[in-house]
Amino acid sequence: MESINLKDILSYIVENLVENPADISIETVEKEDTITLQLKVAESDMGKVIGRQGRIAKEIRAILKAAGLKEHKKVLVDILD
Repeated sequence: MESINLKDILSYIVENLVENPADISIETVEKEDTITLQLKVAESDMGKVIGRQGRIAKEIRAILKAAGLKEHKKVLVDILD
């Protein structure tokens, strides 16, 4: 079974949202059955990643959560400032 790279998925989504893709930083923290992706973007791009009322952030989390199901892992996305 081919492993899904959640970091690549998150990177692809965020690169297409922000104006400063060079400032994207993603750290992966794995604990037992949970994978936490810690996302940092330029301060000026924060609103683009979060969206109005957090809608974009919710959708990003939903996509990655669905991708994590294939590997039976819980996926969390933390957007750090």
